[in-house]
Formats: sequence, structure tokens, C-alpha cells
Amino acid sequence: QVQLVESGGGLVQAGGSLRLSCAAAGRTFSNYGMGWFRQGPGKEREFVAAFARNSGTYIADSVKGRFTISRDNAKNTVYLQMNSLKPEDTAVYYCAADRHGRSTMWSGNYEFWGQGTQVTVSS
Repeated sequence: QVQLVESGGGLVQAGGSLRLSCAAAGRTFSNYGMGWFRQGPGKEREFVAAFARNSGTYIADSVKGRFTISRDNAKNTVYLQMNSLKPEDTAVYYCAADRHGRSTMWSGNYEFWGQGTQVTVSS
């Protein structure tokens, strides 16, 4: 079992940057694959980025070159650095954990989810 809490969302102008954090409560954080998803207004939840237990990463094409995922196992935290933000990046961003340690784009593979943090990018 792991509890996830996201932070770092907010309002930013287009072209700006934000760093999201996801803090995990649990002693086995390093065994989990961690992912970021987002859900924009009127849209389905979509994959953003993932970081596997073995350090493999996977970034969605829509954010590749602008977003970076990283993790600090000593702090039980995964980060999403978002640069060159666009209005279409506006969404609620969710952190998720996969107990099998994968970096997968399939939301059904993640057993644990945070409550989400709102990111709004103004034009």
C-alpha cells in the first residue's frame, strides 16, 4: 500500500515552467514504477510520463522535449518538470504507482493514485 500526494500545480503563462512533486508514504517506494497522467477539461485521462523501478523512463510524444520525469528514492518523491508550457497542457495532473515497478502508459496498470493537482496555462 502506498499513499500519494501531489503538489506544485498552479497558474502559469504560456512558455513558463512548473515542477510537480508527488510524495509517497510507504517504505517500498523504490520498488514501484511511478507515472504521471493528466485529464484536461472535457478530455479523457492521458499518459504523460513514467519512471520504472529499474530507472527506465517513458515520455509521451505530446510532451517529449518539454517535460522531464525524475525520482528521488531517498525522499520517496517523483517529480515532473514541465517547461515551455502551452494552454493545451491545462489539466489536473495525477501521480500513480505501479507495484510491479514498470514504466507503463496504461492507467489500468497503476494500483495507487493521488488526488491530483491543477495546472492552468494561460495564453
